[in-house]
Amino acid sequence: MANNKSISKLWKTEDWLAVWIGFIIIAIGLVAVLANAFDFSALTFKTWTWGEPLTDAQLAKVVPLGQQFASGVFWGKLLRTFLVLGVLFSVGAALTGEKVRRFIPAFVVVFVLSVAVRLISAEFTLNRYLEWAFWALIVGMLVSNTVGTPKWLKPAVKTEFYIKTGLVIMGFSVLFSNIAKFGLYGLGIAWIVTPVVILFMWWFGTRVLKMDNKPLVITMASATSVCGTSAAIATGAASNCKKDDLTMTISISIIFTVLMMAFEPVLIRWVGMSPIMGGALIGGTVDSTGAVAVAGSVLGGEAEQAAVLVKMIQNILIGFVAFFVALFFATSVGRKDGQKVGAGEIWNRFPKFIIGFFVASLVASFLVQPLAGADQVKAVNGVLDQYKNWAFVLAFVSIGLDTNFKDLVKQMQGGKPLWLYLVGQAFNIALTFFAVWLLLSGVLFPVPHLS
Repeated sequence: MANNKSISKLWKTEDWLAVWIGFIIIAIGLVAVLANAFDFSALTFKTWTWGEPLTDAQLAKVVPLGQQFASGVFWGKLLRTFLVLGVLFSVGAALTGEKVRRFIPAFVVVFVLSVAVRLISAEFTLNRYLEWAFWALIVGMLVSNTVGTPKWLKPAVKTEFYIKTGLVIMGFSVLFSNIAKFGLYGLGIAWIVTPVVILFMWWFGTRVLKMDNKPLVITMASATSVCGTSAAIATGAASNCKKDDLTMTISISIIFTVLMMAFEPVLIRWVGMSPIMGGALIGGTVDSTGAVAVAGSVLGGEAEQAAVLVKMIQNILIGFVAFFVALFFATSVGRKDGQKVGAGEIWNRFPKFIIGFFVASLVASFLVQPLAGADQVKAVNGVLDQYKNWAFVLAFVSIGLDTNFKDLVKQMQGGKPLWLYLVGQAFNIALTFFAVWLLLSGVLFPVPHLS
């Protein structure tokens, strides 16, 4: 009986369903691209403008909305995106016990809000400064803090389900070959600094601020040091962080990601850092790969490449951090006096979707890339990234729909979580800057050249 119950978890729990949905999308994407069998690309809005004056070069990148809406390809991709995500998440919701007749109309609304987000964030000026994650949060919060999120919409407000699925898909783009491109430089910046920041924030939160909510402390520490929302979801699952605390962590992370994305490149230029140093600093401190790419591009192509490489090397840590957090909380923080914790409890704590993340990464790195080549993997990721982004947009809209400012203030515990984030991020920036200077200034080691 126990074995049957364990086996049923493979298709009745959100963690495992995120893995299967992610694998289904990856598999279809592989067949579509490698076999050139059919078009599986999802809808992406091309850049458009309200009519502000642009240069000829800028206008060449703009496609009027009317022209986009008049295209049959546009509506075909919109329908495909809705059906793929709608069917897969509806089946997933049904298997977890959700009533499909309630989920489907709610999902339609969340999807429509997500389409609005993608439309807004594709506007020329808005697209240059703020990525879609910010607009998704704003759109969701406008609903939740004005008319309020209605109960009938709640069945499709599934932040963790969407992000977990997106992370599994994202795993295919996390290639171990990226470590070789930046070698020990990237490892030193991403893999040495990150654990130190987590340990510092754990000590500061539990000892200095004396926060009793330890799952919140470790979730915020991971979000700050690794990669924001993705790390928060993985670590929150491993530490049994409450949903409200997870939402607060993600909201704080997104708000400061936007600020750092805008102001960090300005400060880097002001102090006169080289592009490769500035890019590496951005990659190690700004959350979200998209935000990192935008901020790095302000400093030039070399800076953008360094920023993205550092962030992608850092992204590989998501699974390792989640594993050690699950181990630590199962054997220490969550253990009762006299209780013996075995491998079974550690396994129960471990977020299963991380397995999907690792498997997808291993398949892409050591199977598909050697057999099909880097260009084909890039082409597959070009399609998969679209679905990953849609899963993330659904998640960020859900975060906004779940975020109420009054409730957020109540959760602040006298401002301690905010202080934890601010002090932790300051320490993260300082330590990352030291690592960047040590490795990339040319004082001790030769400066690598990124093509």
